[in-house]
Amino acid sequence: MAFFFEVACVLRSLVNPPPDFNYNNDGYDGEGAEDRKSQDGSETMPFIDESPTMSPQLCARGPDGEAVSPTPPEGLLAGGDIEKGLEMKKLVLSGFLASEEIYINQLEALLLPIKALKAGATTSKPVLTVEQIETIFYKIQDIHGIHKEFYDSLLPHIQQWDDKVTVGDLFQKLASQLGIYKAFVDNYKVAVETAEKCAQANTQFQKISENLKVKGPKESKDLTSTVTMEALLYKPIDRVTRSTLVLHDLLKHTPKDHPDFPLLQDALRISQNFLSSINEEIDPRRTAVTTPKGESRQLIKDGFLVEVSEGSRKLRHIFLFTDLLLCAKMKKTAVGKHQQYECKWYIPLADLTLQTLDDSADSTHHVQTLPEHELDEMKNKICVFKSEIQKEKGKGQSRVVDRLRKKMNEQESCLLLHSPSIPFRIHNKNGKSYLFLLSSDYERSEWRENIEKLQKKDLPSCVLSTVELQVLTGTSFKLRTVHNIPLTSNKDDEESPGMYGFLHVIVHSATGFKESANLYCTLEVDSFGYYVGKAKTRVFRDTTEPHWNEEFEIELEGSQCLRILCYEKCYDKSKLNKDDNEIVDKIVGKGQVQLDPQTVQSKNWHMDVIEMNGIKVEFSMKFSSRDLSLKRTPSKKQSGVFGVKISVVTKRERSKVPYIVRQCIEEVEKRGIEEVGIYRISGVATDIQALKAAFDTNTKDILVMLSDMDINAIAGTLKLYFRELPEPLLTDRLYPAFMEGIALSDPAAKENCMMHLLRSLPDPNLITFLTLLEHLKRVAEKEPINKMSLHNLATVFGPTLLRPSENETSKAHVTLASDIWSHDVMAQVQVLLYYLQHQPISFSELKRNTLYFSTDV
Repeated sequence: MAFFFEVACVLRSLVNPPPDFNYNNDGYDGEGAEDRKSQDGSETMPFIDESPTMSPQLCARGPDGEAVSPTPPEGLLAGGDIEKGLEMKKLVLSGFLASEEIYINQLEALLLPIKALKAGATTSKPVLTVEQIETIFYKIQDIHGIHKEFYDSLLPHIQQWDDKVTVGDLFQKLASQLGIYKAFVDNYKVAVETAEKCAQANTQFQKISENLKVKGPKESKDLTSTVTMEALLYKPIDRVTRSTLVLHDLLKHTPKDHPDFPLLQDALRISQNFLSSINEEIDPRRTAVTTPKGESRQLIKDGFLVEVSEGSRKLRHIFLFTDLLLCAKMKKTAVGKHQQYECKWYIPLADLTLQTLDDSADSTHHVQTLPEHELDEMKNKICVFKSEIQKEKGKGQSRVVDRLRKKMNEQESCLLLHSPSIPFRIHNKNGKSYLFLLSSDYERSEWRENIEKLQKKDLPSCVLSTVELQVLTGTSFKLRTVHNIPLTSNKDDEESPGMYGFLHVIVHSATGFKESANLYCTLEVDSFGYYVGKAKTRVFRDTTEPHWNEEFEIELEGSQCLRILCYEKCYDKSKLNKDDNEIVDKIVGKGQVQLDPQTVQSKNWHMDVIEMNGIKVEFSMKFSSRDLSLKRTPSKKQSGVFGVKISVVTKRERSKVPYIVRQCIEEVEKRGIEEVGIYRISGVATDIQALKAAFDTNTKDILVMLSDMDINAIAGTLKLYFRELPEPLLTDRLYPAFMEGIALSDPAAKENCMMHLLRSLPDPNLITFLTLLEHLKRVAEKEPINKMSLHNLATVFGPTLLRPSENETSKAHVTLASDIWSHDVMAQVQVLLYYLQHQPISFSELKRNTLYFSTDV
């Protein structure tokens, strides 16, 4: 039963992939055969080679938790765009055909040793017995026969493609033979265990099982590859889901009046029933939600923090009293009963130190972390739930709203738990140490300051009895000032949903410093409950009155608050902390301001002052919507480079890639590739405008300016160039096709379509895109230092390189700003991420390969 639970987690998620999202490859990072864990820690089916299966937490469910309807989304063909639909259908089919060829070659590699093994089974020294052979290779011959017949029937249809070609009967027949796969799945665990035992007992079979030769596809230069038997035995487990994915894609691009439509629908019904039949045997176990407890004296500060305990993240409620720090967790309680806290530990402030521990102590390097794309997937789901809640509230559907809130709460809780990364260490003089993870240096500074302020008093150490500890914990629950975990679902409906767009901030100056110092400021905004650093001023050396006067453009994602932190720069290398995440510079002041849409959204600058520990920082800000900021206005003068078509610039320069792109990339790789937050941290707006003017006028001093300019300004200039192109680098014409291609569920079809789209780009666009792609990959190679993953870079560049035309935007009926972010922007990010995660793409190879691209299954 446990095995079926694992298999079902893989299969269940593919029964009804929702039309609006591409969940398929989001959980795959290309690392090969690894065991994956779901968010609750339960084991899932291993991913082997390039299997497309999704992680269990991305199971296809609608916002209300119900299974998504198998009916394909309408709209793609509703406008009568039949020709485009049939072209997409051909791309899906040719991609699937390519993966079928590889799958058949893999099955043949499994079948190859059977004949020799069976002949040896009758000898005095058999490698395997007949029973062992039949167990290990159970139903492989039958599965091979089914797919060989299917491939041979489908191939001529693709080679002689026209709008009258029908393939529905082939898929209907393939689906009707899925019973063979049920038998294979039932036997799979025994087959793998038997193969493993036989390999341990017989060195000859071990060599065979570790060196199976798989032929490459006809178009491939690689004739054969060596694969293990265990990996190949997994292929049918993976393949059983593939036809369902392809059927969704085919139905999406098949007109309802086409003869294929009812046949494909029937094939989809059979496939889904097959997958559901496996799921019916499973009782999907879910972990219960936990709850907290509390205490008294005089409560100074409390809040929810993430504690690292035994290598995993735990949500704790921390209470700072006048003489001790108490860590509590929510206790499990019956429905309807009051929440209670359970004390995990406490430290008298007299015994507490905040010193950084040695490398031998707890480290964030061993903490379980989720990939960036999974955190973004959670944000996406939260946005969708918010939108659905608003719709259902309008209909008066209170039960549906409650169910949606519960689902949103689960996603927000998970995001809250997995997003923090800045360490805050507590040390007990008696030897025990504790590690917390916070989302911002701001919070860490607040906790540190409050503890250090209390420790200045002459505090005696204390030891609490069990009874005293219970009383203290119980009182904490009543005294707490932070009642709820900081989730959207805990807020009143009337509260602001946050702002989406761009906040322009000018940091003017600061006063109130008692001694001269090297000073700079950083800017943070909240995003889905945690804070992200967005900008950093230059360091003003040896002064008590810094005048930065620097302007930044900060992207907002549901943001409600702007924070400004003022630091004193440390140039003493002996004080550098060994922990990459630690900031060694000293915070001398910090403050925050709520982003009021009515105040900020006026066209004029709004000036304000933040007071922080006797220091005053003067700044101005104004807001612009995402649409306004990314609106592309062609340049009226064709002599420059900004706002001029890329083909015009390359023709004038007689280059393949615009000079501005080459020079900015070269400078970033020369001295900015290890800069923390490169491309994410905003450059100073005036510096960017100066570089823009220099490139537009082709001044001879460009190289000198580049070498002297702050690296974030150079990175910002490159982003600005792509943003101001008259149309996005990946073109207006192809935007709908990119959106459709990335939504394809089948990896082979997706590969075929995404490469076809690249080939369709004008040469200057394509070569420039491939150049930028390889540059961003080199930047991501330095992720341990610069903190910029492929996903981070895709988030920065995706919406700039790929954006709907104004005509497309005007057609959309979008009511919530969060919808724009969750749907359009997420898809744009996924397109760029797809190419960033792809193996290197050669311009010449891409242009030469015009039939279809094959991909592993």
